[in-house]
Amino acid sequence: MRIGIIFGGRSEEHPISVKSAQQVADNIDTAKHEPFYLGITADGAWKLCDGPSPDWENGACRPVMLSPDATAPGLLVLDDGKYETIGLDVLFPVLHGKFGEDGAIQGLLELSGLPYVGCDIQSSVLCMDKSLAYVVAGSAGIATPKFWTFAPDENIDPDRFAYPIFVKPARSGSSFGVSKVANASDLPAAVDVARQFDSKVLIEEPVAGTEIGCAILGNDPDLLAGEVDQIALSHGFFKIHQESRPESGSDNSTVIVPADIPAASRALVQKTAKAIYRALGCRGVSRVDMFLKADGTVVLNEVNTLPGLTSYSRYPRMMDATGLSRTEVIDRMISLALARV
Repeated sequence: MRIGIIFGGRSEEHPISVKSAQQVADNIDTAKHEPFYLGITADGAWKLCDGPSPDWENGACRPVMLSPDATAPGLLVLDDGKYETIGLDVLFPVLHGKFGEDGAIQGLLELSGLPYVGCDIQSSVLCMDKSLAYVVAGSAGIATPKFWTFAPDENIDPDRFAYPIFVKPARSGSSFGVSKVANASDLPAAVDVARQFDSKVLIEEPVAGTEIGCAILGNDPDLLAGEVDQIALSHGFFKIHQESRPESGSDNSTVIVPADIPAASRALVQKTAKAIYRALGCRGVSRVDMFLKADGTVVLNEVNTLPGLTSYSRYPRMMDATGLSRTEVIDRMISLALARV
């Protein structure tokens, strides 16, 4: 199988994508698959390269395009003033955040006519916009935080809220642009930070509970739930990929796998994660983040349709705990992409 592995990208999560792709490169079964690495630079240039090393752009790269012509699927590689074509069997986008999880790259992949790993356009759009995900999940009976959305340049009255509140970009990855606001005077600055990442702003009431997550692998109705994890905070709120060296751990949180919760709660979390996955139309792979309240209620936080696959990421660690190797997980992702054709 010829696998086109796409990484990098134009979002703030570019370096995380490179690290995720490194793990895919380290774990993909090269006896079964021939990987082709398609790196996207921070300014949007596509390059066919040897692999996702930290300095991949300085290696032997050639300009490349993914053909949007479904009758001639594959790569168009510029070489010595001419294009050569390389056929592919599957595309594997290892991209996070804007242009990776928001339906943009999925649109191009659909045009290519090639099967691809992960969610389709519609579910990617829904999950990337947290407010839309809340509306759809809520209509399916899933508990969500109380929230408000604000359009670009819309005035926000600080006195309408009971504090503390969370201010977020509605459509952004990880915890970039997220602030916990303790009083009305700090709200305008938090909104300005959020709008650096997205013009649409989401404001949420906090949920009193334990932050938990569940990795899901599969196409409906056959879904595998990974082991549930738990975020243990020492202070503040959970911020992912904000550290200078996340491999060394967070300065305010520890991820516990499996979560230190009762068996009945674990089963409910996994059941709820599958229900959220189905309600939002996810397929292939996603990580569902939730809160577990003291009364046993499970509340949706967000869904990551292309979750991190780095050495320290939550998704692969939850799947590790099921007994599946990372090579087996990658194989299943590829098989699930082919099963949708």
